[in-house]
Amino acid sequence: LRLVESGGGLVQPGGSLNLSCAASGSTLDIYAMGWFRQAPGKEREDITCINANGDMTYYADGVKGRFTVSRDNAKNMLYLQMNSLKPEDTATYYCAAVPSTRCRTGPKYGMNFWGEGTLVTVSS
Repeated sequence: LRLVESGGGLVQPGGSLNLSCAASGSTLDIYAMGWFRQAPGKEREDITCINANGDMTYYADGVKGRFTVSRDNAKNMLYLQMNSLKPEDTATYYCAAVPSTRCRTGPKYGMNFWGEGTLVTVSS
């Protein structure tokens, strides 16, 4: 499974961005997927996880109410809509997948396929 993120860029505080993750090499309907981010000098942190059929989502406290994850298995795509962006959201954002119908517990939701990341910079 290969994952490629896109949609990052520079946005002003309070603005919005929609990240996309395109998958190839397999259909996504057997993978739980998630978004993660890593700021310079910090560890990679969880943002959200979505079950394989999209029926359940989980969010980190810092993004609840601002970020929304969605997926389109027919198009092999994962999305992250980010609203009300803050400077502290600046990071490289990664999508990831694990062959599981449900999001797993544990570090990084057990993800074992990762994209290369897309940079999001929130600054005026």
